[in-house]
Amino acid sequence: MSFLPATSWSQPLSVTPTSNRASKTGATPQIKAMAFDAYGTLFDVYSVAALGEQLFPGHGKELSQVWRTNQLQYTWLRSLMGNYRDFEKVTSDGLVNACNKLKLDLTAEKHAQLMDAYNQLDTFPETKEALKALSGIPLAILSNGSPKMLQAAVKSSGLEGFLSKVISVDEVKIFKPSPRRLGSPPFGLTEPMRPQRSWGLRRREYCTSSPTW
Repeated sequence: MSFLPATSWSQPLSVTPTSNRASKTGATPQIKAMAFDAYGTLFDVYSVAALGEQLFPGHGKELSQVWRTNQLQYTWLRSLMGNYRDFEKVTSDGLVNACNKLKLDLTAEKHAQLMDAYNQLDTFPETKEALKALSGIPLAILSNGSPKMLQAAVKSSGLEGFLSKVISVDEVKIFKPSPRRLGSPPFGLTEPMRPQRSWGLRRREYCTSSPTW
């Protein structure tokens, strides 16, 4: 498995391209490769609530929710302002602000513990089963996450064997949904990516994930 910036799609994989367009007979288009978002699709971002509860009894769930909201809002705002900082910085800032909002005493030690927990997020119960079912096509992660964070999360969760590539937006230095990250397709394919608003691996969550080729 390789970890690539968003602009580095060029390493070929042995995949035979076929048309993604449905035939005139109504045949189902063939998907040649698929990429998933990491956070909230493969990894449960709210699994940090358990540690949050240990560190701040009675506030673990709320902390995880406010932290995640801040994290998302900061990526959007930084993209709009053209003021990029990597996802680790955004995640750290989101945590500090969440604790300030909730009036929680975030010491340096607790900050380090929670940030480390974000590098070891739980996967959703169905994640591995779903990826295994899709093993006939190349699978990737395409995420806002920094390469360091993604590498740690993939390794700790045991997803390395399911993924051909892990792609970060860090090289282009702008967060999704900016189209700048949707460059040439990976795996040596020739057709452009088709971002999908589709049901992700979680059956109960609607998410913008799973770009396909």
